[in-house]
Formats: sequence, structure tokens, C-alpha cells
Amino acid sequence: MKLTRRQSLATLAAAAALPARASRLTAAPAIRLVVLDVGGTIIEDRGDVPALLRSALAHHGIEVTPAAIGQWRGASKREVVRRFVEQKAPPDADRDQLTAAIYREFSSQLNEVYRTVPPIAGAEDAFRKLAQSGYLLATTTGFDRDITTRIFRRLGWEHYFVASITSDDVVLGRPSPFMLFHAMEFARVNSVAEVVAVGDTPLDLRAGSNAAMRGVVGVLSGVGTAEQLRREPHTHILPSVAALPALLGQRRPLSAP
Repeated sequence: MKLTRRQSLATLAAAAALPARASRLTAAPAIRLVVLDVGGTIIEDRGDVPALLRSALAHHGIEVTPAAIGQWRGASKREVVRRFVEQKAPPDADRDQLTAAIYREFSSQLNEVYRTVPPIAGAEDAFRKLAQSGYLLATTTGFDRDITTRIFRRLGWEHYFVASITSDDVVLGRPSPFMLFHAMEFARVNSVAEVVAVGDTPLDLRAGSNAAMRGVVGVLSGVGTAEQLRREPHTHILPSVAALPALLGQRRPLSAP
């Protein structure tokens, strides 16, 4: 079909306007909130959690392989216990009571172990740099409130974070996105396009992806291997949280969602 001169000019004008319009639509807002996992991301993971889970479960007659527990690294520890109780407890067992007893034993042993677990090298320096650059910081974790509070008090880290969300605060832990949304609520950040989620396990990355976060950053300081993390939706894989300030300090660290 042949266009008139007026139609041609109108078409050209519309085409010329497209880049500017597209630019306005895809311009990303500034990142405001960085949400960090705890174990393996900002404190070291020495393999204590799965070993203690297996021990507590076995003490109550529930045998679980390391591989089975490994699939749930990063999840709510209480939910992990309940999952295996539901699968393996005898039919006549009181599952609620058994879950509570196993989790109580696990928590007691874990609190003792985590009196000495050190932070990831460079983590606290990263907190300072991010805060100085104007970012809000929060944490999410599969640990419960008691364990998390003890860790942060020992390290003197409470003042770095506007929110510290634990598995006690939500109905479902990872890979559900609820802890991330709860952190946004406490930080008063409205848009997922302003949030970066950071973690060391596949479940951490799945939760960030399920929340549609602007950034989903894996770190290799914990249990997740590069191969495992790269199989999950992500924006970046870093050696550790120590590299995060440099990433976010780039002119365009993350593209628009």
C-alpha cells in the first residue's frame, strides 16, 4: 500500500518518538534496599546445620540422608524438620509433638555452635560501604528469631539493618518470597525494582526470582557451587558479599526488570 506524504511523515515522526518513549518506560529506579541471607552469605557455613538436623532427627528415630537435607539448604529449619516428620514418622506418632521435640533439640545444639561461627571475610566492611552509599540493608534467614538475635548481638550487627526477618515471621519460608516482601515492608520500600536479594543457596535465588526482585545475586561463600547457582534465575554471581559494594557502585549495575 502506497502512503501519502502526510502519512509517511506521521509514520516517521512516530518512529522517531519510540526510542525516547521506550527509554522512559525502561528507565530503572534507583536501588534502595539490599536484602542479605545470613548463613553462608554474611556468616560462615561450616556444615553444622545439616549435621545437627540429621543428628536431632535420628535421635528421634527418623533417618535422613545428607543429600535429602541438602536439597533444603536455605529453607526454614522448622519447616525442614516438619517435612521429614510428615514423610517418615510412624503412622501413630503425634507429628506436632515430635516436630517440636526435634526442633527444640536442634535449636539448642545450634545455639551452642553459633557462639563461635565467624562472619564472612569482608562482610562487615561491605555493610559499612553500602550504608555510606545510602543503601538500606536487611536480612532474611531460615533460622528462627532466637538464633538470629544471638548471632547479631554477638557480632554487634543490629545497627546495620532496618529489618531482620526470620522464618518465624512468615507462613512459608524459601523458596516462597514472603520474607523478602516482609523486609520491604519494614524498610518502607514499595517496588521490587528497588530491591536486590543476595544469597548462597539455590533456594535463596529462587525466592528472589519468585519475588521478581530487580537483582538476584548469588554468592559463592556458602554451600551453593557456581554450577548450582548458575542453574537458577539470577542477575549476578559473586565470590562473596565483599564484592557487592563494587557491583552496586557501577554506573548501571543492574538493568531494568
